Amino acid sequence: MAYDKRNGTLLACVNNMHWGPSVEQSKDLGKSWKKTRSPPRFPKESGLSVSKVWHVEPGREDEPEVLYLGVAPACLFKSEDGGSSWTPNESMMNDPTRKKWEPGAGGLCLHSILLREKDPKRMHVAISAVGTMGTKDGGETWEFQNKHVRADFLPNKYPVYGQCVHKIVRNHRRPDVIYQQNHCGAYRSDDDGADWVDISPGLPSRFGFPMSVDANDPKRIYAIPLAGDFNRVPPKGRFAVWTSENAGKNWSAKDAGLPNPAYFTILREGMKTDEEDPCGIYVGTTTGHLFSSRDQGENWTTVAETLPPILSVSASSA
Repeated sequence: MAYDKRNGTLLACVNNMHWGPSVEQSKDLGKSWKKTRSPPRFPKESGLSVSKVWHVEPGREDEPEVLYLGVAPACLFKSEDGGSSWTPNESMMNDPTRKKWEPGAGGLCLHSILLREKDPKRMHVAISAVGTMGTKDGGETWEFQNKHVRADFLPNKYPVYGQCVHKIVRNHRRPDVIYQQNHCGAYRSDDDGADWVDISPGLPSRFGFPMSVDANDPKRIYAIPLAGDFNRVPPKGRFAVWTSENAGKNWSAKDAGLPNPAYFTILREGMKTDEEDPCGIYVGTTTGHLFSSRDQGENWTTVAETLPPILSVSASSA
């Protein structure tokens, strides 16, 4: 789910077992919804079929009708008419290594899309379990960007591709700095994804799904570690949002007001920050709990605790 600040529209990825995957829009903050005219589809000759839509991303400020969409099997789609029609990225769809791409536990999903406001030719995407890919020519070509990112589940621990990245994020004030939460650690890139530094030391686990960046401080980041891939709950039942004020060099746990012990999962879209100062943080769990902090994680409030499993949280300033 995403909020398009350009026109006040809510966007939702919908996967219906009867009608298939689609994108829906709401112009009235969720009171009513309407499907976009055409669902994303691969051309017949590709031999591919969209099984799920994973992530919808509004385009840049100067492209008001553009939307981007990540689907499974992994590919990037683009709409230039507000979602009425969708076109797959041909270069990614026809990547020569595609036949060797392997899915993560959630499928072969493209789940993260990073745009650069001042450079429309540059973009980054993240795919489980392929890794991070970047383009410098608007998607005409893509390169894998997984240098020094581990894949502990493979014989070659540092392959060109095959890493199970769970989320990539950044602050637009420092677009060359990207953070990622991976199946095998948390990482930071200081050179627009070309190389990565392991910032896991200080966290109670290398595994987790969500990661967020403070809207006002590009060095302040938030992560929620989980015990591991076969035990996706807070380590030892201690639920906390872990914060670093120096780009991952040191970490501290923020749990004042959060339930402990707690045993639930926070999915990759389950934590978001807003644009206020100080930054607000919002966390949703698979048990239907929604928590918020209005002071960068120092104190937490329970917003709801009887919702269905929360798959996605979106936050935006009015």
